[in-house]
Amino acid sequence: MQPIRIKANWFKNEKAKSPEEVASAVAFISFRVAQNVLKSMRKANFDIDAGPVYFDFLSEGLIFCLQLSWRMAHAHFGEEGAAVFMNEASNKAAMHLAENRVDLLADGDVATHKGAFIEGLNASFDDYGRFEYGPEGVSFGFLRYFASRISALMGEKDERWTWDQVIAIEGPEAASSIAKAFGGLNDTGPRKRRASQTTGE
Repeated sequence: MQPIRIKANWFKNEKAKSPEEVASAVAFISFRVAQNVLKSMRKANFDIDAGPVYFDFLSEGLIFCLQLSWRMAHAHFGEEGAAVFMNEASNKAAMHLAENRVDLLADGDVATHKGAFIEGLNASFDDYGRFEYGPEGVSFGFLRYFASRISALMGEKDERWTWDQVIAIEGPEAASSIAKAFGGLNDTGPRKRRASQTTGE
């Protein structure tokens, strides 16, 4: 998976950001990360048609990213703040997905696709809730479950190999991107100066 450059310090200053501010940025970043996972798998010769399955794949990538960010938000904001964060992040991510689907496929309306995504995300909490995410990062079980959901979307040719690709490459890279973005968005330290600014070059 080719790393993507994500601007994760949009609000960077010494003032703590609200759950809503962070959630809005995380929703956009999660959509970008999900797109990158899809592009990476297509580049690795997995067949993902530019149709409904394309957006089913993006939906699963988004759910994975939001489940990860939910754990981070709970640790950072506490239970009440995490609920505010997740409500905002879910709605913004659902809107990104729905608007893109309607623009590209012209099948249905934004409200319907947004509602379907939120329903799927809510249904995923019990299953993803069985797996750990802690200081050492995402657990194998978390990754394996993500792989099972992606594998279910793939054709017979790719289904077997999807597990290895997602568990070994796509899942860890996506998790790393989300963790880095969440940390950057909540960093209240002074902005680091570039080497050229420091040395005067």
